[in-house]
Amino acid sequence: MDLLQQIIAKAIKANKCIVLPEGEEERTIKAADIILGQKIARLIMLGNRENIMAKAKQWNLNHLNNATIIDPDNNPKADFYANMLLELRKSKGMTIEQANELVKDPLYLGTLLIKNKEADGEVAGAKNATGDVLRPAFQIVKTLPGISVVSGAFIMIVKDKNYGENGVFVFADCAATPNPTEEELAQIAVVTAKTAKSIAGIEPKVAMLSFSTKGSAKHDMVDKVVNATEIAKKMDPTLKIDGELQADAAIVPAVGASKAPNSEIAGKANVLVFPTLEVGNIAYKLVQRLAAAEAIGPVMQGMAAPINDLSRGCSVNDIVNVVAITATQSM
Repeated sequence: MDLLQQIIAKAIKANKCIVLPEGEEERTIKAADIILGQKIARLIMLGNRENIMAKAKQWNLNHLNNATIIDPDNNPKADFYANMLLELRKSKGMTIEQANELVKDPLYLGTLLIKNKEADGEVAGAKNATGDVLRPAFQIVKTLPGISVVSGAFIMIVKDKNYGENGVFVFADCAATPNPTEEELAQIAVVTAKTAKSIAGIEPKVAMLSFSTKGSAKHDMVDKVVNATEIAKKMDPTLKIDGELQADAAIVPAVGASKAPNSEIAGKANVLVFPTLEVGNIAYKLVQRLAAAEAIGPVMQGMAAPINDLSRGCSVNDIVNVVAITATQSM
């Protein structure tokens, strides 16, 4: 059983409820049929029921009757959610008129369903930009206690099983925060380790990457990684983490033994934390293309409930997989 199959099996067992705000979007409807058919998750789809069921009939889909469908434009509980939103945002100057309009927005309604514990997580982004998906999440669901930053991890599966955990790595941040502070970088390390354990099923060995290994270069950017490593150790004293390490020192045993002989992580890392978003994003795309690696994600981290953002170029299978990941995250 490969990693994706394991994730799907865990999701089926978890029986979580995931909300799909883009309920009328073609790929989302087709993915929902697969998800419901395989019982990967229970689904709430946001959109007009007649439109959704007409498309399901057109495409010979058989499982959409098992979804809960809520039309944001004709929602009998609209007043309830508007008052809920007003209570959450009135300190920021929100009015009831604004709240009444926002609860018609599927992305806002989706996060309110999570806040009200009617759904365990959300998957969106097939037709909405990342900022639009995450804005309501920040305002309503907010971040985990002790975490102030959202990050995006990719589970990377490379063909050479000598690297990582039998070929499995988790890379972060590759999707969200351009230039994290020392404290934010430490938070990214801690939550990425949890992602590695809960979703990839590996015991995390975290390398904080830089262009320097153990003082081989001096620069403010190196100091940031060193300081972030120490902060992460204080945040989670059980965490297996080391830095600063160059990429080869982190993943190649011989190089790790030569450059960082006293490190328990060097040469054995399976979680790679990059100093900035540009580095992480470039790295995962290069590994994906040049090493023909499988890249699963992004898995959004740091939110108080799992809210995952799709690429607008995503496939039906991508949506199915991200829903399974989201259900697993919410366990």
